[in-house]
Amino acid sequence: MDSADQALQRLRDGNLRFVAEVRNTDAQAGASRRREVAVAQNPFAIILGCSDSRVPAEIIFDQGLGDLFVIRVAGNIVAPSQVGSVEFAAARYATRLVVVLGHSQCGAILATLEELGRASAEQSKNLRSIVDRVRPSVEPLLATELRHQPDALVHQAVRANIRVSANQLRHGSEVLEQLIQTEGLRVVGAEYSLETGLVDFFDGV
Repeated sequence: MDSADQALQRLRDGNLRFVAEVRNTDAQAGASRRREVAVAQNPFAIILGCSDSRVPAEIIFDQGLGDLFVIRVAGNIVAPSQVGSVEFAAARYATRLVVVLGHSQCGAILATLEELGRASAEQSKNLRSIVDRVRPSVEPLLATELRHQPDALVHQAVRANIRVSANQLRHGSEVLEQLIQTEGLRVVGAEYSLETGLVDFFDGV
């Protein structure tokens, strides 16, 4: 079992391989690896990421079958089903690292900022449920000078949303709180750059 520090380093190293385009896909998803993980899985990290098609965790961290337990939802929000999924993996597989992975130019963040600027009657109640979960993390930014700097506003809103989601996992689950206190579980936040391919771990590292 990897410690949180070891798991984090594996993700950092894998992301650098991805950026340098030196991935080894045969070792990660070949026939022998498929046979190995068909028997059992042992993911070394849990990733709560955004559903955006441009941010597949296994690819950007250069990992293979069975390496990551990935939960994807628009805006990398935290709702009961996501908390339960993280609890399941952390408890069942003794995985000691959870990464809340957001990304630049996140559509859910942009939709929330648009909604705060002008309420839309066209949003479905299901989409609104995502926006409503993002809203508390980004709304305070509109009371700052960032409201006059659209690009900076989006960047800070993405990071604020990541921080809030990470804190919800740290403090919104008795199971995870216990694992943090006694078993070395760590919850960190990170942002993936669509432009460079780099992942910046900036919260809880």
